[in-house]
Amino acid sequence: MPSLTDQYNAVLKERWAYLFLSIPVVLFSVFHVIPLITTIFLGFADYFPGGLPVWVGFENYEYALTDDLFWKSLWTTGFYAAGVVPASLAISLLLSHLIFRLKRSSSQAVFKSAFYLPAVTSGAILSLVWLWLFNPARGLLNYLLMFIGLGPFAWTGDPEMAMPSLMLMAVFGGHGAAIVLLTAAMGSIPISYYEAAHLDGASSWHQFRAITVPLLRPTLLYLVVTTTIGSFQVFTQVLMMTGGGPNYATTTLVYLIYTDAFEYFDFGKAAAEATILSLGLAAIAVVQYKRLSSDVEY
Repeated sequence: MPSLTDQYNAVLKERWAYLFLSIPVVLFSVFHVIPLITTIFLGFADYFPGGLPVWVGFENYEYALTDDLFWKSLWTTGFYAAGVVPASLAISLLLSHLIFRLKRSSSQAVFKSAFYLPAVTSGAILSLVWLWLFNPARGLLNYLLMFIGLGPFAWTGDPEMAMPSLMLMAVFGGHGAAIVLLTAAMGSIPISYYEAAHLDGASSWHQFRAITVPLLRPTLLYLVVTTTIGSFQVFTQVLMMTGGGPNYATTTLVYLIYTDAFEYFDFGKAAAEATILSLGLAAIAVVQYKRLSSDVEY
């Protein structure tokens, strides 16, 4: 039977554990739970900074759903996500496969670090760099295209090219986290699967298609969901590079929420739009999970 001292030490350790656990719980509540509840409430109220919210029911939702710009921004955001998500995942999967085939772990680490570097760089800084690349007069892209007889293009200044330009930026600059996760998942696949396939005469392509990709489904599902959510939440690039223009061609849903809240001070409409976006993303995530989930174990 433990002594009183041992019992006291056990209780003390348990209390310290609850103390340390309470810190992230409080931070999560302050910066996530409370803003979420406040946003949902403001969606049913008319609010101006410095005053008190006035309950208006579903008026903000009716206002948002009858706004042509809301539907245009929703279509623009969906178009962005539909192009960025599959292209980004395909490139990340290919790069991860090539990196994983490197024999030396130090070589893998170099490439992983290089591709992950943009993930730890400020989005504003990356936007400024791409603004220079897209510059129609002195940009690097138009300079390179000049040698093959193309251009110059207005890129972000052309309503038809502005959104594809932002998509190009996202596709070529956001693979770091996906590569780290995919290469780690590839490393946990038993080598015996590949040895057996090699003895059966399977080529590297068939091994990749029949072994690697199916066993990466849990990781790919996670990346599909998180990349989709991130694509629907695109904001920094729009704010820094196009300001939603030209002619609202790059006004995404999050940028519309920002302008409604902090330029027009229509916090009720902005909160309603944010709630609609959250519910839509939750529904998309559920559908993706139902369609792509599997019970892969290895």
